[in-house]
Amino acid sequence: MMKTTRYKNKILFQIIFSICFLFTNLLFPIGALAEVAETELNGNELQASTEFLRDLDYETWQLVAYKYPDKNGKLLLRVIGYPGSLRIDHPLSMRVESGRKEWFLDDVTLNNESLANDSRQAAAEFDLEFLVSDITKNRPLRLSLNGVFSELPVPPFLVEEWRSLN
Repeated sequence: MMKTTRYKNKILFQIIFSICFLFTNLLFPIGALAEVAETELNGNELQASTEFLRDLDYETWQLVAYKYPDKNGKLLLRVIGYPGSLRIDHPLSMRVESGRKEWFLDDVTLNNESLANDSRQAAAEFDLEFLVSDITKNRPLRLSLNGVFSELPVPPFLVEEWRSLN
């Protein structure tokens, strides 16, 4: 009799705990978001979205989206790889796909003196303004850079961050 009561209490506790856990997660969902934060870039403090992503070859890349700190305030995407993994002849457009849509981002790396003079050649910058203004929903994107990476998936939460910077 005592074992049966303990067993029933244990099951009742598990059910109540599961319901409370589910209810709490529905009311206060846990976000898997990288966040827009203050970042130092080129000697300036600015708002930027920073995330590390892996391409289909399991190479890790850092993507930093930020508004350029001048009067034009263009939205730029900096792609950073480990030194030696991103050697490209500038300018080289980045191809972006989402479903049936396709965009080409202009390479603006040579406009940035610190990147143009960096002997490591571990970073490249692209004009993100046109893409972000053309996207109406936070859809997943696929980036490709000829000779560097064939496909780098970008999740919707990161697209949402990029759009919030604009």
